[in-house]
Amino acid sequence: MGSSLQKIRLVALDSDGVLLNDTYSPVIERFVTRHGGQYTAAVERGVWGSPQLAAGQNMALACKLPWSAKETIAAFFEEREEYLKEHPVRMTEGAGQLLATLREAGVRTVCYGGRNREYTFDTYLGHLAEYFDAEIPYVDVNDFRPGTKEIVRDIFGYDFDEVLFVDDINRVAEVTKVLGAGFLGVPASMPHNFQRAEMEATGVRYTVDDIREIDLELLQKIDQELAAGTLWTGRS
Repeated sequence: MGSSLQKIRLVALDSDGVLLNDTYSPVIERFVTRHGGQYTAAVERGVWGSPQLAAGQNMALACKLPWSAKETIAAFFEEREEYLKEHPVRMTEGAGQLLATLREAGVRTVCYGGRNREYTFDTYLGHLAEYFDAEIPYVDVNDFRPGTKEIVRDIFGYDFDEVLFVDDINRVAEVTKVLGAGFLGVPASMPHNFQRAEMEATGVRYTVDDIREIDLELLQKIDQELAAGTLWTGRS
């Protein structure tokens, strides 16, 4: 099947916060405040979306904990397990609809996240595997977060402006902007989050509050601006 988009060849979807509910930032906020730290935009930026050991180090610094990065991240994951008892991981409303839209558009689709494939993809999204790229349905980016360059060039071999990232974290927006890749924001919007304001400051042009708002018309708008080279520089 041919693509209905002229430029975008691959859409990369973040797992947690896009296809799955956000079960990390609430625990980060709770962990930091319970251990005497102040949850700020700088703390959120330094922890969320960082490789695990870097996140552990930054939480230890924010809370002045006498723990190593490894000890801190281990304590964090223990706290997350407690959180999951009342707030289990689940698919986001509209995830299947979004995947069907991408298949209709005729583009390759990959999921990425900071945990291994078995934990994230196979467990929670495996029943929808037919919608993802047959060879590379999921990329674990923990060792090279945010993973934008690696996904585009090293793993799939595309030009940056041929790939659209859909993510809830501004750090990914910043990197795609520098590289010239596409970005569609689903900004994390819990009361403690700072991502919406940060995406606005970065100059993200397209955001949605709900992934059910992502339709073919929106994808075509982004595609046209990527093709014209205007997505990050102003409207054509």
